[in-house]
Amino acid sequence: MDVMLRSLVTIESTRAPQPQEPDRPPTLPESVAPKNGLPGPQRPEPIELETITPGPPPTDAQAAPRAAADRDLERSRPTTPRSSNGEGFTAEVQATVWEPHVNRFRMAAVSVIFFSIGLYDSAAGALIPYVEKHHSIGYAVVSLVFVGNALGFIAGAPFIDSLRRRVGHAGVLALAQLVMVCGLAPIVCSPQTPFAVIVVAFFLVGFSMTLALAMGNTFCAALRGGTALLGVLHGSYGVGGTVGPLMATAVVTRSGANAETGERAEIWSRFYLISLGLAVFNGFFAYWAFRGYEADSPHPGNDGNNNNSTSGSAALAGALRNRVVLLGALFIFAYQGAEVSISGWVISFLIAARGGDPASVGYVTSGFWVGITLGRLLLSGPGASRFGERRFVYALAVGAAVFEALVWAVPNVIGNAVAVAFVGLLLGPVYPCAVSVFMRSMDRAERFGGLGVITAFGSSGGAAAPFTTGLLAQLAGTFVLHPIVIVLIGVMLLCWWSIPKEEKRTE
Repeated sequence: MDVMLRSLVTIESTRAPQPQEPDRPPTLPESVAPKNGLPGPQRPEPIELETITPGPPPTDAQAAPRAAADRDLERSRPTTPRSSNGEGFTAEVQATVWEPHVNRFRMAAVSVIFFSIGLYDSAAGALIPYVEKHHSIGYAVVSLVFVGNALGFIAGAPFIDSLRRRVGHAGVLALAQLVMVCGLAPIVCSPQTPFAVIVVAFFLVGFSMTLALAMGNTFCAALRGGTALLGVLHGSYGVGGTVGPLMATAVVTRSGANAETGERAEIWSRFYLISLGLAVFNGFFAYWAFRGYEADSPHPGNDGNNNNSTSGSAALAGALRNRVVLLGALFIFAYQGAEVSISGWVISFLIAARGGDPASVGYVTSGFWVGITLGRLLLSGPGASRFGERRFVYALAVGAAVFEALVWAVPNVIGNAVAVAFVGLLLGPVYPCAVSVFMRSMDRAERFGGLGVITAFGSSGGAAAPFTTGLLAQLAGTFVLHPIVIVLIGVMLLCWWSIPKEEKRTE
């Protein structure tokens, strides 16, 4: 067996190699007649090409269109879509309160400004009884300070956008605080200041407040998480509203003033020294924080921030033709009217109708502002994200009307104080939720003018409604506060229902 295997190996290994045929190109198989009788595939006829002769090189003018076409063909992304007016759509990049870094200081600056405005607004209710005694006037005449404030708000509205174009956010905020100083100076300089001068001073303060409120609202609403930030901003206003009556009551009572006899009633003006000092500080702080804000804006050319864009009066006229702006102004008019009417007249109601002690019921207004502050800080963001701003505002407004009716119906000072605090808690988140909806319902170019109109004409309700309350209180009694507030809340609900629903953004 071994011998046989070896012989096989030897034979296999010594076998001569087979001669290989030389390489040749493959040939087409011969045509074969198909079985079905049809002719098979035929060999294609050769195609004769023309002779191409080189020509002169193309000129630059001829090569440019061809190069542009080549680039279009090689482009890996589609061209920018155009709107109906020929302008390109852009994706809206939102800054945050943390980026750029200076935004946190800007947020702090507008928060302190709103704190000082709340301090100023809420103190009036605690000081009105002393103003009446010092100047020997009644409800109707003392209500003129609210009228002056309202006229200041309205007068400032046409200047908001034009001033922003010229001097920017920093300049507008600094100018607002300068006007505030000019308004407060006549009040604090002398306790014998005529009441007519005080009304003019309130006009200047209202003018300054409309500028500051518009700048603060638009700054926060343009940031990511605008509803929550607006809650913080207006929560700062609520904090000022909380401590304002406490400080005002402390100033007049510690100085020995008596609202019933009028003894040392002129001390009421000393409270505004605090507001004067805050205005000076806010002017410098806001100017430092907002320097360069326009350069940091993600869309510096899209919000109308150039001198060649539409004039301020034209922007105001355009805003007045916007349905959202008109309904928003009426909504805030009713809201501010209800808020400031409660703050300004609930103490007079508790003294006249419930027999409350002026030295103690002055703190009821602070409970109202504590409710507003807690509502804005704790309920604005979570409530809006959970239920949506629209449904949330409906529930808040109805609840506030119910508790206001309880204040009217229950003849008890302590019960009234608790119900007033709940009214504040429910009204608090309404403003930031509403402003957030207004901002999203307007184009970017309309926001400054539109929100300026809403702020100015809307906030004038915080003067017109208290003035009306004072006139009616002079005729019928301070109980008229409650039906007026309930009617204003009804106007809020009607306006909120009429505001068109937000459409899906196509930008």
